[in-house]
Amino acid sequence: MQPLHFCNLNCWLPSPPLCPAGHLLKAPSSLSLATMMPSSLLQGACRTLFIFQLLVCCQLPLGAQSLSQSQEFPLQVEPQNPVLPAGGSLLVNCSTRCPHPELITLETSLLKEALGEDRGWAAFRLLNVTGDSRIICSGFCNGSQMTSSSGITVYRFPERVELGLLPPWQPVGEDLTLQCHVWGGAPRAQLTVALLRGEEELSRQPAVGEPAEVTATVLAGRGDYGANFTCRAELDLQLRGLGLFQNTSAPQQLRTFALPMVAPRLVAPLSVEVGTTLPVDCTLDGLFPASEAQVQLALGDQMLNPAVMIHRNTLRATATVTARADQEGDQQIVCNVTLGSESREARANLTVFTFLGPILNLSETNVTEGSKVNVTCTAGARVQVMLDGHLARAPGEPVQLQVTATEGDDGRYFFCNATLKVDGEVLHRNVTVQLRVLYGPKIDPAKCPQRLAWKDRTSHVLQCEARGNPAPQLQCLHKGSGREVPIGTPFLVKLHHNGTYHCQAVSPRGMYTLLVVMHVQDRKSHSISILIGVLVILGVMTVIASLIYIFGMQKRSGTYRVNQPSASVNQPSASVPLKPMQPEQTVELELS
Repeated sequence: MQPLHFCNLNCWLPSPPLCPAGHLLKAPSSLSLATMMPSSLLQGACRTLFIFQLLVCCQLPLGAQSLSQSQEFPLQVEPQNPVLPAGGSLLVNCSTRCPHPELITLETSLLKEALGEDRGWAAFRLLNVTGDSRIICSGFCNGSQMTSSSGITVYRFPERVELGLLPPWQPVGEDLTLQCHVWGGAPRAQLTVALLRGEEELSRQPAVGEPAEVTATVLAGRGDYGANFTCRAELDLQLRGLGLFQNTSAPQQLRTFALPMVAPRLVAPLSVEVGTTLPVDCTLDGLFPASEAQVQLALGDQMLNPAVMIHRNTLRATATVTARADQEGDQQIVCNVTLGSESREARANLTVFTFLGPILNLSETNVTEGSKVNVTCTAGARVQVMLDGHLARAPGEPVQLQVTATEGDDGRYFFCNATLKVDGEVLHRNVTVQLRVLYGPKIDPAKCPQRLAWKDRTSHVLQCEARGNPAPQLQCLHKGSGREVPIGTPFLVKLHHNGTYHCQAVSPRGMYTLLVVMHVQDRKSHSISILIGVLVILGVMTVIASLIYIFGMQKRSGTYRVNQPSASVNQPSASVPLKPMQPEQTVELELS
């Protein structure tokens, strides 16, 4: 059945006819009946159609007719609510099942081109779609207007995703603020921004504003040292059947650090002499990471070159420094340890001083006996010197002595002591010089016995020493034969060694002679002498024993006359033998 074409009724009437209900009767303005039939039939056809239309319009309200037609044969737009990338193109199809559709078209503000049409459909291509839009398909079905719409959503990937610069160093235990900026990206409802530490998501927020700014705060720890932080924008179009699109910023590595609040331990001497080398030691515990720490050691404006050793969280720097003459006076040793954005410093006072001397001079170190020797001890300023117990009048002044060289001064050491006070500490320095006195050879009789009595065929050592400077040659020669006897070494004594010896000490400065008598006894005469001596001793002892015995016997025996008181004088006296008395008995004798 061919669709019904309306003629242009306005060609006959000055104004469009009105239905009794007040509805305006309209006909398609883009179609003229004159284009579809001969001109001779145009007037009759239009009159007939107008009457028919008028009758229909008057019997049925126009709105009811259009509603019934559009509900029975709706107009469809395909695709429905499409999503496409910005700047892309879209193929749109408007179609209906109406048996007599007319004037199917696409209403849009976008650039379009018609691709084709047929009964019940029309296809169009939308070009360079750059923003969200709404399109409307419209047409007529049996004179009733049909419409259908669809929304177009345009998506854009973010143009740029940037993570705000991380600090070069972040202290452990302090808050770290992460900031991310996202430029572009649509639709924003499906665009979120995530802040990541490695693969760990720290925060996720919707993208709001242009550019979108997202911030998050985390507490920095030691475990964050070397961690990579990124910012990722995600456009989630999975519900639209397109998938999840991600755009990630360039990663940034965080370096965290921990530096104790205490100063380093600085070990250095209190004073150092110009030209000498001193050790300096600087230690700090509790560093993280200790390998990243930088240490500087300096003496005044002189930078040192320390050797750095690291053990776990401990840093130790050692250096040696040689004090210069231009640094004399009060100086400071500085140890500076820097880690991250912080540093710790320790200072130590150091006195650089000059200690000249002592200088000990002898007018001559080798002199002859009886010569005069001048001895002088000097030192630098502020130095007090003392020479062999003689103290200088004031610091910085010398001490002088004059000595008449004697034999006893040979090998003598002169001793000079210098003292300097530096920062309350007394420094000492000593020097000695030896004097050599030249004198002739001498033999000490105490060390060379002049009489020796030795036996034949016995081993002995002739002990004899000579002195002198230069050292003399010593030899003992037999007075008669000129035979030399060894000195200081064992030798076998024989009868021919008996005699007098000339022990001579000879040096370039003269000769000294000492006589030594050596008496060697024959072993046989010695035995006879011993035997005679023994017999004489035995004889003497025998005589002494005999005399003692005889004297003892005379003491114990004898005859004594005892006077009797009652007898006459002419009577002969009686004899009474003596008897030994006991110690306890007492005898009283009365003499007449």
